[in-house]
Amino acid sequence: MAFLEEYLFWKVAEFLIVKKEYRILQVSQNQGEMWLEKTENKHTQVVRLLQYNLDWSNWLQRDIMLIADNGERIRKKFAKGELKVLNLYFSAYPPVDDYEFRLAEPYLSENGKVTVESILVERSNAEEALGKLENRFDDQLSIEFAEQHSGEAIESIQKNALFSAVERAKEEQSVFQYGKPFFTYIFIAIQVLMFLVLEAAGGSTDTSTLIKFGAKFNPLILEGEWWRFFTPIIIHIGLLHLFMNTLALYYLGTMVERLYGNFRFLFIYIVAGFSGVLASFLYSPNLSAGASGAIFGCFGALLYFGVAKPRLFWRTLGLNILVVLGINLAFGFTIPGIDNAGHIGGLFGGFISAGIFHLPKKRRPLLQTAFLAVAVAAIFFSLQYGFSGKADLVDERSILVLAQNHVQAEEYQQAYDLLSQYGKTEQLSSESLFMLSFTEIKLGRLEEAKSNLLKVIEMKPDFHEAYYNLALIFFDEKNLDLARIYAKKAVELNPGKESYKKTLEQINYYLEEAA
Repeated sequence: MAFLEEYLFWKVAEFLIVKKEYRILQVSQNQGEMWLEKTENKHTQVVRLLQYNLDWSNWLQRDIMLIADNGERIRKKFAKGELKVLNLYFSAYPPVDDYEFRLAEPYLSENGKVTVESILVERSNAEEALGKLENRFDDQLSIEFAEQHSGEAIESIQKNALFSAVERAKEEQSVFQYGKPFFTYIFIAIQVLMFLVLEAAGGSTDTSTLIKFGAKFNPLILEGEWWRFFTPIIIHIGLLHLFMNTLALYYLGTMVERLYGNFRFLFIYIVAGFSGVLASFLYSPNLSAGASGAIFGCFGALLYFGVAKPRLFWRTLGLNILVVLGINLAFGFTIPGIDNAGHIGGLFGGFISAGIFHLPKKRRPLLQTAFLAVAVAAIFFSLQYGFSGKADLVDERSILVLAQNHVQAEEYQQAYDLLSQYGKTEQLSSESLFMLSFTEIKLGRLEEAKSNLLKVIEMKPDFHEAYYNLALIFFDEKNLDLARIYAKKAVELNPGKESYKKTLEQINYYLEEAA
């Protein structure tokens, strides 16, 4: 036979674990002490149960102080601002000396962040003490009060409590073990291989190389190169960019792939990457590339998990994920050159695509259909707006970059058409006017070239290349006096340029010969 306090200990433990869904933090070797947690419970995040015959109130005080210290460690582990601990003693008799004042008020830790409220359950006050417990949890305990209970009955209660805790823990762990990472490693390998290809082809920071291999470049997307909505996902600009995104993908990708499974992850990653590039296409005219949008899609998928399983999310990933996400978004808004439109688009795409599939082995057809409808509508209207001509998708910098690529390929007519067409609607900068004049020289439009070069030096008086090209035009037209004026100015502005000096010497030579 077993005594009442042992029965009450396990009956309360069973009530908290099975009915109130508390989780076991730790159990002593003799199973006389148990710590339970349910951090989502605002009133009682932690419960400590102790079956022990109390003797002196001094021991009681020291024990409560130790509980507060342990509670502080638990608070830090779960990153809680405050922690409330319910401390339950199960004893045959109360301490022999005065002890009531030890339990009259909750004990507050030194930093004021851990509160320990203690209740003594002993034979003479068991019904009253457990009544307090029922009021606290607003539920019935169904206790049979007797001096003794059979060992078999208590063992049955004990097994039920511990088995329920173990099964719940297994169920929670199984959520994070649905799939083994596979596609994460494939994408890591692809982006590293592509980086090596870029370096061999001209450099991963070289604009023309990036455009050639599929970076997001709005003018070419508008010309029909739709694959640029996907290819930027595996292209990175510089070693640091590759390293940071590969590291993020390794941690976040494996987590999402374990949570959602291989093919769900593949879908989430590609859709998020596409959404990131699409958002960048709409809101950033700059050349861009990188897996950042798809990686933010992994954040989005984890946030969807938080919506679908809020209690498990907050207990396992919640705060850490939100802090890291917040830091990354803050960097995007404060540091120049970061494509935050792509990040936010990827975040949205990851959340929506996770909602389309929902969690493995869980189906919610109406909700999944709604997410699919939202995704299709968002993509359709975004593309329609982007290609309608209403969006400001191309800036002068993009036009200049594309023109430079045409010039490098000796496609002078295409470069001229591009720059002159843009110049009809926007005022060109000195750099763009100079590039336009260069194409005009190559196409034999010398009068137009002279006019634009004169505008360049008016806008930017220290533009030495413009003076030099004017000198070459006038030299070609046999206007040696003007040629010398502009060549001399080019040498003054850039005396280290040998070609400028040689041209000036040649002009002076012809002038001397003519004299």
